[in-house]
Amino acid sequence: MEELLERARDGDGSAFVALIESQKGTMYKVARSYLHNDADAADAISETVLACFEKLDTLHQPWYFRTWLIRILIRKCQDMLRERKRSVPLDEITEVGRNEPGHARVEFLALLDSLDEKYRTVLLLYYGEGFSVREIAQAMDLKEETVKTRLKRARAGFKLAYEAE
Repeated sequence: MEELLERARDGDGSAFVALIESQKGTMYKVARSYLHNDADAADAISETVLACFEKLDTLHQPWYFRTWLIRILIRKCQDMLRERKRSVPLDEITEVGRNEPGHARVEFLALLDSLDEKYRTVLLLYYGEGFSVREIAQAMDLKEETVKTRLKRARAGFKLAYEAE
């Protein structure tokens, strides 16, 4: 393995492929245990392979290649799990009855999504996160007047969308 690693570091692509091939079973098992489906596991593995290829020169001890590779894979899997928590696929959103808890939130988010991103962002920062106009201007690298204008337009757009509902 050390010889393959040295050849891979010297730019031998076939040596790098051989290194990855020797670890593909382990990589699949680890990724599958974290992500629970083949498609996500394949994505995590491909991202890991790319990261390893780009950072191969940072590995100082060749005998730690396997550990290093798996550590990168685990981090990629954890990143994917965090991202999955932040978003819910549309096919997993169930229809919420008008009197059920959460209906107003689902309705609010649907209306918010109908707005242009620049308006949606200022609304979320202002009302959702409690940012001031000045803080939003600094965060988005805009003038305060621009933020005020976007807030005004966002409120108007939100009102139109709500009334159309």
